[in-house]
Amino acid sequence: MIKRIAVLGAGAIGSVVGGMLTRAGHDVTLIDQWPEHVQAMKDKGLRLSGTIGDFVVPVRALHLHELPTIREPFDAVFVAVKSYDTEWATAMGLIRLREPDGVVVDFQNGLNDERVAAVAGRSRSLGCVITISAGMYEPGHAMRTDSATLGFKIGEHDGADTPRARELAQILSAVAETKVTPNLWGERWSKLAINCMANPLSGLTGLGTLDVRTIPEIAAVGVHLGAEAISVGRAVGHEVEPIYGIPVQRYLDAYAGRGLAELLADIAAIARARGGGQPSLLQDVLKGRRTEIDYLNGFVCREGARAGVKTPYNDAVVGIVHALGVGFKPDPAHLDPVIRMLPAPFAKSRQA
Repeated sequence: MIKRIAVLGAGAIGSVVGGMLTRAGHDVTLIDQWPEHVQAMKDKGLRLSGTIGDFVVPVRALHLHELPTIREPFDAVFVAVKSYDTEWATAMGLIRLREPDGVVVDFQNGLNDERVAAVAGRSRSLGCVITISAGMYEPGHAMRTDSATLGFKIGEHDGADTPRARELAQILSAVAETKVTPNLWGERWSKLAINCMANPLSGLTGLGTLDVRTIPEIAAVGVHLGAEAISVGRAVGHEVEPIYGIPVQRYLDAYAGRGLAELLADIAAIARARGGGQPSLLQDVLKGRRTEIDYLNGFVCREGARAGVKTPYNDAVVGIVHALGVGFKPDPAHLDPVIRMLPAPFAKSRQA
């Protein structure tokens, strides 16, 4: 039975989830490496705002170095750090994870489940695909920025429908609707495609999620990025789930020159209905931090090379982010070289 939960990585998503679970009466500890954020939560509580309302939740918060002081073990540890911090964070989570059946939940962007399992053990690892959006721009304050109903998809690596997966789904339903999926990897590749379609485009241009999904030439780049991710996911053996509720074949058809305008119109309508904020990669760029590009689009490129699938749009985006380095200023002009790769009429719109 899952009674005590640790959220290791109290960023935007981790804080929204940890705060909402605490508010619902669950025993949750938020652990993070940003000293000012942890101290603000200790001193004033955690403020949550956005599409969930505006309120303060008294939470239990710990600095990262305080984790070893915990005496009673956790039944579940949600690893919610950046992808490049996966291994050490998982190892730290094991310090106070209940033996033998405590569970580590991969609560991240990207496909890091195998990396988590390599540290924690496959039998103690579970995946969670996150579909909510959140932002954090000051210590002690996180906001949910989307209005979608479905929030999380819990899955065992082998697709089994287990009691622990169902229990975690019930717990997370206090935050947003949650389901158990028999296709964790297909859901992961679907979410990876979504991240590849929005995160780098926002980070490079400075535009929010809604803009990159509704400005035609930018959204067209997104469709090409997503289609390459779908192709790679299929090539490595996974049935990629629908994206924004749209069958993935439509993205592949658009990539091949069939039905792109109609797909863009549907994506824009869905985006306007759901709203948007600043995706995590843009938040990292604005804060002068290292991005997760190598674990999003870069992952697609590497897996594509391994599977023999060409990924020219993802290659181009990754190359631009690498060339700009850490701490660059977003500018729509950064995306011009990729827009020029698009078929007419989109390629001409930025050159005019």
